[in-house]
Amino acid sequence: MEDIFKKLDHGTSQEKIDVLKSLAFTSDLEKIKKTISKLDDEDIQVRGEAFSSLILNKNKISDLLIKSLNVKSKYIRGYTALVLANRNDVDAISEIAKMVNDQSSMVRSCALGALGHLRAREAKNAIENCLTDRNLEVRKSALQAAIYIGYKISENKIKEISKESDPELERLLANIKKNGGPEGI
Repeated sequence: MEDIFKKLDHGTSQEKIDVLKSLAFTSDLEKIKKTISKLDDEDIQVRGEAFSSLILNKNKISDLLIKSLNVKSKYIRGYTALVLANRNDVDAISEIAKMVNDQSSMVRSCALGALGHLRAREAKNAIENCLTDRNLEVRKSALQAAIYIGYKISENKIKEISKESDPELERLLANIKKNGGPEGI
């Protein structure tokens, strides 16, 4: 195990990726914690392999993943929310919903993406609060989550959101208008 941790800490990117691939089915908590820590690696390919490894792991690791939603690293917080969503872990919805208030816009956006993916209707208020977030990407994620969940947004809220000129934002708003209506959020 020491060799595995040494490679994950000091190895080349390819060595880290190879080790992470081998950990996709481990039930060893220390190895899973180390895999989670690689969501904060400097190399995006290593982060991606850690992400894949955690999604593929069929063991009961949800509690460990949920605990990781509160670590210092914004990358670990954000990507862990997405891992939980991709594992269809509906038990994590309430913890992910808390993340829409995170100081990091990247984490808020990931949390909204996770809530949308999980079709978390119970997170309606969390999504609604982000529709007017100061960060454009967070607002877009909130709109996408609203679409996935099937919530309708009021005309007044749509007007408020559409003040910013952005092609993707306009596309999302058009989708809301087409499928939504003036009731709901």
